[in-house]
Amino acid sequence: MKILNVYRSEPDDTTKKLVEIVSRDRDADAFDLNVDSPDYDALVDKIFVADQTICWW
Repeated sequence: MKILNVYRSEPDDTTKKLVEIVSRDRDADAFDLNVDSPDYDALVDKIFVADQTICWW
């Protein structure tokens, strides 16, 4: 199962630990929205490839 973690802001320690737990034994990918110009086309492609997407605020 492939999981995509989308970050709206810089993850804190709690978020990092939760991501580690939910991504364990899975093919995990990440996408950062907290950059100046996020590549939304790439995000859409990653969402369709992933079996599960989690947005972290």
